[in-house]
Amino acid sequence: MPYFYFDIYYLILIVPALLFGLWAQSQVNSNFAKYSKIGTMRGMTGAEAVEYILQQNGIYDVNVVDAKGTQRHSYVKGRNGKYIFLSDGLYHSTSIAAIGVAAHEAAHAVQDKENYLLLRMKFMIEPASNVGSYLYFPLILLGIIFSSQYLVNLGIVVFSLTSIFLVIMTASEFNASDRAIKTLEGSGILYGDEITGAKRVLKAAALTYVAALVSSLAQLLRLILIFGGRRRD
Repeated sequence: MPYFYFDIYYLILIVPALLFGLWAQSQVNSNFAKYSKIGTMRGMTGAEAVEYILQQNGIYDVNVVDAKGTQRHSYVKGRNGKYIFLSDGLYHSTSIAAIGVAAHEAAHAVQDKENYLLLRMKFMIEPASNVGSYLYFPLILLGIIFSSQYLVNLGIVVFSLTSIFLVIMTASEFNASDRAIKTLEGSGILYGDEITGAKRVLKAAALTYVAALVSSLAQLLRLILIFGGRRRD
Protein backbone atom coordinates (compact mmCIF):
# COMPACT_ATOMS: atom_id res chain seq x y z
CA MET A 1 0.00 0.00 0.00
CA PRO A 2 1.49 3.41 -0.92
CA TYR A 3 2.11 5.83 1.91
CA PHE A 4 1.65 9.12 0.11
CA TYR A 5 -2.00 9.26 -0.81
CA PHE A 6 -5.18 11.12 0.02
CA ASP A 7 -5.43 10.78 3.77
CA ILE A 8 -9.11 10.09 4.55
CA TYR A 9 -8.21 9.56 8.20
CA TYR A 10 -7.03 13.15 8.44
CA LEU A 11 -10.45 14.34 7.33
CA ILE A 12 -12.50 12.09 9.58
CA LEU A 13 -10.26 12.20 12.66
CA ILE A 14 -7.92 15.18 12.73
CA VAL A 15 -10.13 17.88 11.23
CA PRO A 16 -13.01 17.35 13.71
CA ALA A 17 -10.48 17.34 16.57
CA LEU A 18 -9.02 20.62 15.33
CA LEU A 19 -12.48 22.17 15.05
CA PHE A 20 -13.29 21.06 18.59
CA GLY A 21 -10.04 22.64 19.75
CA LEU A 22 -10.93 25.94 18.08
CA TRP A 23 -14.36 25.90 19.70
CA ALA A 24 -12.85 25.12 23.12
CA GLN A 25 -10.40 28.01 22.76
CA SER A 26 -13.24 30.34 21.80
CA GLN A 27 -15.04 29.37 25.02
CA VAL A 28 -11.92 30.22 27.03
CA ASN A 29 -11.51 33.55 25.28
CA SER A 30 -15.14 34.62 25.67
CA ASN A 31 -15.50 33.57 29.31
CA PHE A 32 -12.15 35.00 30.35
CA ALA A 33 -12.86 38.26 28.54
CA LYS A 34 -16.22 38.55 30.30
CA TYR A 35 -15.12 37.73 33.83
CA SER A 36 -11.79 39.54 33.68
CA LYS A 37 -13.82 42.76 33.58
CA ILE A 38 -15.82 41.95 36.72
CA GLY A 39 -14.21 42.65 40.08
CA THR A 40 -14.90 40.81 43.32
CA MET A 41 -16.47 42.07 46.54
CA ARG A 42 -13.48 41.08 48.64
CA GLY A 43 -11.02 42.73 46.28
CA MET A 44 -8.16 40.23 46.54
CA THR A 45 -5.61 40.13 43.73
CA GLY A 46 -4.71 36.85 42.07
CA ALA A 47 -1.39 36.80 43.94
CA GLU A 48 -3.08 37.48 47.27
CA ALA A 49 -5.60 34.70 46.66
CA VAL A 50 -2.79 32.22 45.97
CA GLU A 51 -0.89 33.26 49.10
CA TYR A 52 -4.05 32.98 51.20
CA ILE A 53 -4.90 29.49 49.91
CA LEU A 54 -1.33 28.29 50.39
CA GLN A 55 -1.24 29.56 53.97
CA GLN A 56 -4.62 28.00 54.76
CA ASN A 57 -3.15 24.66 53.66
CA GLY A 58 0.11 25.07 55.55
CA ILE A 59 2.21 25.51 52.41
CA TYR A 60 5.11 27.93 52.80
CA ASP A 61 7.69 26.65 50.29
CA VAL A 62 5.99 27.79 47.07
CA ASN A 63 7.06 31.06 45.45
CA VAL A 64 4.37 33.12 43.73
CA VAL A 65 5.91 34.81 40.70
CA ASP A 66 4.70 37.62 38.47
CA ALA A 67 5.38 36.25 34.97
CA LYS A 68 5.62 39.71 33.44
CA GLY A 69 5.16 40.04 29.71
CA THR A 70 3.65 36.57 29.29
CA GLN A 71 0.27 34.87 29.51
CA ARG A 72 1.81 32.09 31.58
CA HIS A 73 0.09 30.66 34.61
CA SER A 74 1.26 27.34 35.96
CA TYR A 75 2.54 25.38 38.93
CA VAL A 76 6.13 24.27 38.47
CA LYS A 77 8.11 21.91 40.66
CA GLY A 78 11.80 21.71 39.88
CA ARG A 79 15.26 21.34 41.34
CA ASN A 80 15.36 25.01 42.20
CA GLY A 81 12.08 24.99 44.11
CA LYS A 82 8.34 25.23 43.66
CA TYR A 83 6.70 28.11 41.85
CA ILE A 84 3.30 29.37 40.88
CA PHE A 85 3.59 31.63 37.85
CA LEU A 86 0.80 34.12 37.19
CA SER A 87 0.74 36.40 34.18
CA ASP A 88 1.00 40.08 34.98
CA GLY A 89 -2.71 40.53 34.33
CA LEU A 90 -3.66 37.77 36.77
CA TYR A 91 -1.07 38.59 39.42
CA HIS A 92 -2.39 42.11 40.03
CA SER A 93 -6.00 41.68 38.95
CA THR A 94 -8.95 41.53 41.35
CA SER A 95 -11.28 40.08 38.71
CA ILE A 96 -13.33 36.91 39.03
CA ALA A 97 -11.34 35.33 36.20
CA ALA A 98 -8.02 36.09 37.88
CA ILE A 99 -9.13 34.67 41.23
CA GLY A 100 -10.51 31.51 39.60
CA VAL A 101 -7.31 30.79 37.67
CA ALA A 102 -5.13 31.69 40.66
CA ALA A 103 -7.07 29.32 42.92
CA HIS A 104 -6.68 26.58 40.31
CA GLU A 105 -2.89 26.95 40.33
CA ALA A 106 -2.84 27.02 44.12
CA ALA A 107 -4.82 23.77 44.07
CA HIS A 108 -1.93 22.13 42.21
CA ALA A 109 0.35 23.05 45.11
CA VAL A 110 -2.14 21.44 47.49
CA GLN A 111 -2.21 18.33 45.29
CA ASP A 112 1.57 18.21 45.50
CA LYS A 113 1.59 18.55 49.28
CA GLU A 114 -0.86 15.65 49.53
CA ASN A 115 1.18 13.56 47.06
CA TYR A 116 -1.81 13.36 44.75
CA LEU A 117 -1.15 10.33 42.55
CA LEU A 118 -2.12 11.81 39.19
CA LEU A 119 0.06 14.88 39.72
CA ARG A 120 3.03 12.66 40.62
CA MET A 121 2.40 10.56 37.52
CA LYS A 122 2.19 13.72 35.43
CA PHE A 123 5.59 14.93 36.63
CA MET A 124 7.09 11.47 36.03
CA ILE A 125 5.85 10.93 32.48
CA GLU A 126 6.11 14.50 31.19
CA PRO A 127 9.80 14.32 30.11
CA ALA A 128 9.23 11.08 28.18
CA SER A 129 6.10 12.55 26.60
CA ASN A 130 8.00 15.65 25.44
CA VAL A 131 10.71 13.52 23.85
CA GLY A 132 8.15 11.20 22.27
CA SER A 133 6.29 14.06 20.62
CA TYR A 134 9.45 14.84 18.62
CA LEU A 135 10.81 11.32 18.16
CA TYR A 136 7.77 9.39 16.93
CA PHE A 137 7.71 10.72 13.35
CA PRO A 138 11.44 10.09 12.60
CA LEU A 139 11.01 6.54 13.91
CA ILE A 140 8.00 5.91 11.67
CA LEU A 141 9.80 7.48 8.70
CA LEU A 142 12.88 5.33 9.25
CA GLY A 143 10.65 2.30 9.56
CA ILE A 144 9.11 3.03 6.16
CA ILE A 145 12.50 3.70 4.54
CA PHE A 146 14.06 0.50 5.90
CA SER A 147 10.86 -1.59 5.72
CA SER A 148 11.03 -2.15 9.46
CA GLN A 149 7.67 -2.70 11.10
CA TYR A 150 9.49 -2.73 14.42
CA LEU A 151 10.56 0.91 14.01
CA VAL A 152 7.10 1.89 12.79
CA ASN A 153 5.46 0.25 15.79
CA LEU A 154 8.04 1.79 18.10
CA GLY A 155 7.19 5.23 16.71
CA ILE A 156 3.49 4.63 17.41
CA VAL A 157 4.21 3.43 20.94
CA VAL A 158 6.44 6.44 21.58
CA PHE A 159 3.66 8.76 20.39
CA SER A 160 1.18 6.99 22.67
CA LEU A 161 3.15 8.38 25.63
CA THR A 162 1.82 11.79 24.69
CA SER A 163 -1.75 10.52 24.83
CA ILE A 164 -1.16 8.80 28.16
CA PHE A 165 0.35 11.99 29.55
CA LEU A 166 -2.64 14.02 28.39
CA VAL A 167 -5.09 11.58 29.98
CA ILE A 168 -3.28 11.96 33.30
CA MET A 169 -2.93 15.72 32.97
CA THR A 170 -6.58 16.23 32.04
CA ALA A 171 -7.76 14.27 35.07
CA SER A 172 -5.35 16.21 37.30
CA GLU A 173 -6.58 19.54 35.92
CA PHE A 174 -10.22 18.65 36.53
CA ASN A 175 -9.36 17.68 40.09
CA ALA A 176 -7.52 20.98 40.61
CA SER A 177 -10.53 22.93 39.32
CA ASP A 178 -12.86 21.06 41.68
CA ARG A 179 -10.53 21.80 44.59
CA ALA A 180 -10.31 25.46 43.57
CA ILE A 181 -14.08 25.95 43.50
CA LYS A 182 -14.55 24.25 46.87
CA THR A 183 -11.79 26.41 48.35
CA LEU A 184 -13.26 29.62 46.94
CA GLU A 185 -16.69 28.72 48.30
CA GLY A 186 -15.45 27.68 51.74
CA SER A 187 -12.97 30.51 52.29
CA GLY A 188 -15.20 33.42 51.35
CA ILE A 189 -12.77 34.69 48.73
CA LEU A 190 -15.71 34.78 46.31
CA TYR A 191 -19.42 35.18 46.96
CA GLY A 192 -22.66 34.24 45.19
CA ASP A 193 -22.56 34.93 41.46
CA GLU A 194 -18.78 35.33 41.67
CA ILE A 195 -18.54 31.59 42.26
CA THR A 196 -20.68 30.95 39.17
CA GLY A 197 -18.34 33.10 37.11
CA ALA A 198 -15.24 31.32 38.39
CA LYS A 199 -16.84 27.97 37.57
CA ARG A 200 -17.50 29.08 34.00
CA VAL A 201 -13.93 30.28 33.55
CA LEU A 202 -12.44 27.06 34.90
CA LYS A 203 -14.89 24.86 32.98
CA ALA A 204 -13.95 26.60 29.75
CA ALA A 205 -10.26 26.23 30.54
CA ALA A 206 -10.77 22.51 31.20
CA LEU A 207 -12.21 22.13 27.71
CA THR A 208 -8.81 23.03 26.23
CA TYR A 209 -7.25 20.04 28.00
CA VAL A 210 -10.03 17.82 26.71
CA ALA A 211 -9.45 19.20 23.22
CA ALA A 212 -5.71 18.48 23.42
CA LEU A 213 -6.47 14.93 24.56
CA VAL A 214 -9.01 14.38 21.79
CA SER A 215 -6.53 15.67 19.22
CA SER A 216 -3.80 13.36 20.53
CA LEU A 217 -6.07 10.31 20.57
CA ALA A 218 -7.27 11.10 17.05
CA GLN A 219 -3.68 11.30 15.83
CA LEU A 220 -2.80 8.05 17.62
CA LEU A 221 -5.73 6.25 16.01
CA ARG A 222 -4.76 7.71 12.64
CA LEU A 223 -1.20 6.41 12.99
CA ILE A 224 -2.46 2.95 13.96
CA LEU A 225 -4.90 2.79 11.05
CA ILE A 226 -2.32 3.95 8.50
CA PHE A 227 0.83 2.24 9.73
CA GLY A 228 -0.10 -0.27 12.42
CA GLY A 229 -1.15 -3.03 10.03
CA ARG A 230 1.66 -2.51 7.55
CA ARG A 231 3.32 -5.61 6.14
CA ARG A 232 6.72 -5.94 4.63
CA ASP A 233 6.73 -5.93 0.85
